[in-house]
Amino acid sequence: MKYVRASNFARLTVIGLNRNAINWNIMSKEKTKILNNETPGENLSVGFEAGVMLPPNTFLNADCMDYLPKCPSGYFDLAIVDPPYGRRNWTQGGTWGKKYGNKISEWDIEPNEDYFKELRRISTNQIIWGANHFGIKTDNFIVWKKLSIGETFSMGMCEFASVSNDGNSKIFEYPPQQSDRFHPTQKPVPLYRWVLKNYAKSGDLILDTHVGSASSLIACKELGFDYVGFEIDKDYYEKASKRVAGAFRKYELNFEQNEAAT
Repeated sequence: MKYVRASNFARLTVIGLNRNAINWNIMSKEKTKILNNETPGENLSVGFEAGVMLPPNTFLNADCMDYLPKCPSGYFDLAIVDPPYGRRNWTQGGTWGKKYGNKISEWDIEPNEDYFKELRRISTNQIIWGANHFGIKTDNFIVWKKLSIGETFSMGMCEFASVSNDGNSKIFEYPPQQSDRFHPTQKPVPLYRWVLKNYAKSGDLILDTHVGSASSLIACKELGFDYVGFEIDKDYYEKASKRVAGAFRKYELNFEQNEAAT
């Protein structure tokens, strides 16, 4: 059975869909109703706004800007994104810079204004890492203080994210080092877990336009949030997919063990 779940706009969730984008006509939450006997992939003429609706828990090796302009307005409840900062020159960082510098220079291109315009259109709220690089003004923000990074180290001691909704600014303290690191700007899963606990509500659909190492997706799985993610780099996408699969298997095993214990 196929059903519609209401948010700012109703989100159409179809059981058993594959991970391809599907064209849907969606209806406003005032017109929410049960849909039966429809074929996945067909246009459903049930509403007022047409768009591309990606099934929840989809992770695509694709440029997010191939999809965002086609998404219906307000489809996502919360976007947690970490776009390239556009620094290009990554010669600093000692061993880190030597390891990742050449690779970063290939994709470290700052998103244009169209990206931020679409991001705000399709999501109710946004948390944007590196907002200070994009000239985003905000009264509400997150500072991730990187424990174990000293004042003389070439890596920054903290990172900054803007928060679109009203609230008090917060600081999260956690070390950046990770044993399974493969992405140069890889953030720890506990950071995303903390962000979700503090800024997402139960039932929210989460968007990550630049997944990278997939720490955000792993945190979503652990806390029960549906997500849609994009990663344009094939190498990162494949490594992130393996990381996600491994984390999911571990999560399911722990869940089964806990269920058995009760």
